[in-house]
Amino acid sequence: MQALRLHDGQPPSDMKVFRGFHHPDLAPACALTIGNFDGVHRGHQAMLALLRSEAAYRGVPSCVLTFEPHPRDYFAKALNKPELAPARIATLRDKLQELQRCGVDQVVVLPFNARLASQSPEDFIQHVLIEGLGVRYVQVGDDFRFGAQRAGDYAMLDAAGERLGFDVARMNSYEVHGLRVSSSAVREALGQGRMQDVQALLGRPYSISGHVVHGRKLGRELAASQAGAGDGFRTLNLRFAHWKPAASGIFVVQVNGLTDRPLKGVANLGIRPSLDPNDVNGGRVLLETHVFDWPAHLGAEGGYSKIIGVDLLHKLHDELKYDGLAALTTGIAKDCADAQVWFASRHGETSRQTTRDRI
Repeated sequence: MQALRLHDGQPPSDMKVFRGFHHPDLAPACALTIGNFDGVHRGHQAMLALLRSEAAYRGVPSCVLTFEPHPRDYFAKALNKPELAPARIATLRDKLQELQRCGVDQVVVLPFNARLASQSPEDFIQHVLIEGLGVRYVQVGDDFRFGAQRAGDYAMLDAAGERLGFDVARMNSYEVHGLRVSSSAVREALGQGRMQDVQALLGRPYSISGHVVHGRKLGRELAASQAGAGDGFRTLNLRFAHWKPAASGIFVVQVNGLTDRPLKGVANLGIRPSLDPNDVNGGRVLLETHVFDWPAHLGAEGGYSKIIGVDLLHKLHDELKYDGLAALTTGIAKDCADAQVWFASRHGETSRQTTRDRI
């Protein structure tokens, strides 16, 4: 799995990623869509497929304009109202990875700050869309708003396009089985642990990726605290950059990127309430994954600094606070056993489906 680095040039793929639009390598014209694209769900994917078609028709690259931080994160901090911040589905890295998979030619990540928040819709059109990006075509969702106080809407953008010489299109909601696909729907399903619904909304398993970082080495203490624990519960630790992930709890997972096949495991996504909040990761949100069958060729330290992707397949339960290492060891062992049962049940379903397919 390749790393996507946010920088002012060519990442290790065909998709170019820019922070801001003042860069000589940015294409002088483009077909553009605008949004936060948190999760890059099936509605987003449908928009991006249409965008690519419109870009090809005009002979210009497809471009996504997105924002970091999320505008609601910015206003939550500015107003000192953290409750206004949305739960984050994906890290910026994972968002860029999914945009790349959708075949986008370039992404412009615009820092959302006080200057942008106070920019009028007219100035946004002139300075960002026309002068900054050279838009020939702009595609937006049916609820699109922009500019200070969200004063700009589709009608204003369409009128500006007619006056300034670019096309504007609006895409209606995308539905799956009568359910409107949206980032809000994905957040709700993640918050309730409905991972099968999440997969239907995303069109893929929910996944978190990143570099494996050092943790507290608690797995070694757990091994020492219980005879027969072998190597203990060695974990692969990924930081989730946002303080408010849409999902949390204990999950059945599979890990990609360590070997040529997915590895089964169990993971904790959250703040680890049983641990010291002043541990090595400073109380930050972590995804801690225990792989059942650790690849021997990696050795004890072989996972560190590798880039992995962890698919969260099924939620077992919310985070629990355990009273001491012995209780924590027992709890983790039960989670591992329950995860193995879940995998075994899925294997049975797959076998039955394969038999039906042969018949």
